[in-house]
Amino acid sequence: MFSYPVRIALIAAIGGFLFGFETAVISGADKIIEKLWSLSSFWHGFTVASSLIGTVLGSLVVGTPAKIYGRKKVLLTIAVIYLLSAVGCASISTWLLFVFFRFTGGIAVGASSVVGPMYISEIAPAHLRGRLAGSFQLNIVGGIFIAYLTNFLFAGLGDEAWRWMLGVMVIPAGLFWILLRTIPESPRWLILNNREEEAIPVMRKLQEIDVPGAVRAIRESVKSHQESLFQKRYAKPVLYAVLLAMFNQLSGINAILYYAPRIFEMAGFDKSAAYLQPVYIGAANLLFTLLAMTVIDKFGRKTLMLIGSVGMIVFLALTAYAFRDAHSANSNVLIYLIGFIAFFAFSQGAVIWVFISEIFPNSVRSQGGSLGSFTHWIMAAIISWTFPVIVEGSAHGGFYSFVFYSGMMLLQLLFIWKMMPETKGRSLEEIQKDLGIE
Repeated sequence: MFSYPVRIALIAAIGGFLFGFETAVISGADKIIEKLWSLSSFWHGFTVASSLIGTVLGSLVVGTPAKIYGRKKVLLTIAVIYLLSAVGCASISTWLLFVFFRFTGGIAVGASSVVGPMYISEIAPAHLRGRLAGSFQLNIVGGIFIAYLTNFLFAGLGDEAWRWMLGVMVIPAGLFWILLRTIPESPRWLILNNREEEAIPVMRKLQEIDVPGAVRAIRESVKSHQESLFQKRYAKPVLYAVLLAMFNQLSGINAILYYAPRIFEMAGFDKSAAYLQPVYIGAANLLFTLLAMTVIDKFGRKTLMLIGSVGMIVFLALTAYAFRDAHSANSNVLIYLIGFIAFFAFSQGAVIWVFISEIFPNSVRSQGGSLGSFTHWIMAAIISWTFPVIVEGSAHGGFYSFVFYSGMMLLQLLFIWKMMPETKGRSLEEIQKDLGIE
């Protein structure tokens, strides 16, 4: 049914599904755990952000083992960590252990966000790379949607509902581990580690037309397999990755994903409706990510980002206006947030992991992926930790938050327009030359 590169890319992208599920599922348990352990707004924010603190660590340290031991072995380890996190979060009764297992799950998310796109970009033919690398993001939003849906379905189970919400991740995590055992190692990693005889059969199965030429291009693109990322000649990809990752979170996306039911309660929805509205958010996220995946290799990364930036500015500003005073928020918030999610999914959501996995040379791709992901998750932790403090600390907290997010998207628009290069239809080695990295 699927070609070989598509099939193994989709297996690797299951890590994205777990990434999305782990990210969004806490929104269902948010209010329950706050009451269960009588958490202040600061410690409540910390508890929710504990997973994101783990992602920072995971994204920071995973580059080295991915470089030394290979992409496949690291992906298998990530699957095991997801399993441990799901079992731990669902079975414990003390706050400290809950934070520990959420932190552990975050390590898996951070590592996934680096190694998954890296692996897919390295096995994907150039003409399919945008869509295949984008399949990781598609799985992320699929995981978010399923998390919101299962949260809604389990919400009626009372005080123990949070255990079911968090524990059900055992199923996809187990499937991920099983299927990963059927995929090959990245041929680029094999070549960089002098295992060319293992790489050549894989490259043929991946439909590489000129295998000897591809092997030479990979070898020539790497002058020193041990070199550092932080050199003057890598300044452009480093700058692009850091700025894109920062703006991804400065849109407020994770504050919305992590606190969706709370935001809808602020807008006047009752509890049951507040759990249902995020399902619509997740469905819009999934639909517009699918749309982006169909056009990313045709229109290009930059075009999607320009369109998305304009849409996000408008809908975040409308959301801020809806929260302009403590009594003004209304059901229009659902429309505005769906509009925001649609433009986010069509642009930042679809582009970030594709673009970051493309712009770094073979010799430093694992380091570059780690840097982009590390930046992304640092910003995510800050935004998610501070959001409940801001909205609970001021009657105008919702207004201030969304005005800030809208302003950041205006700055993103300027960055995309003036600086961001286009990478569609180029081999990884051609992109390296386009960026002036010889």
